[in-house]
Amino acid sequence: MRGRTNQAGADRWQRKDWWGVNVEAPDPRGLLAFWSEILGVPIHAVDETGGSLDFGEGVGSFTVQRADVYEPPVWPPEPGKQGMQMHLEVEVDDLAAAVEHAVELGATVADHQPQEDVRVMLDPAGHPFCLYT
Repeated sequence: MRGRTNQAGADRWQRKDWWGVNVEAPDPRGLLAFWSEILGVPIHAVDETGGSLDFGEGVGSFTVQRADVYEPPVWPPEPGKQGMQMHLEVEVDDLAAAVEHAVELGATVADHQPQEDVRVMLDPAGHPFCLYT
C-alpha cells in the first residue's frame, strides 16, 4: 500500500511494516493463553491491560486488549445483538481432535454449524473462530 515499505529481511523489532489483529476481552491473560495453545505460538508480553503473541520472524501480531465493558458476539447473528465483526480460521489435519483440544482449553462448539468440514467454535471470551480441514 502507499506509505508502507516492505522491509523483509530487516530486524523484526526495527521494522515499520507490522500488521496485526486486536480483539477485546474481559480477561486478556486467559484469552492469550487460549490462543497461544491453539496456534502453538508463545505469549510475547502480557499485563492486566492486554498482551500479544510472538510469531517469531514474521511481522504479524495477535493482540488482546482488556475491555471493561464487553458484550460477546452471538453466532449465528441475531437482530439487536452484538454480531461477529471478524473471525479467525485455523486449518487442522484432524477436525475431531482439534475440536476436542479447543474444548479442553475452554472453547465451546457453536450450536449452528453451516458446513461439515468446518466447526464454528467460540473462544473463552465468546469470539467465533473456525477450525477446518
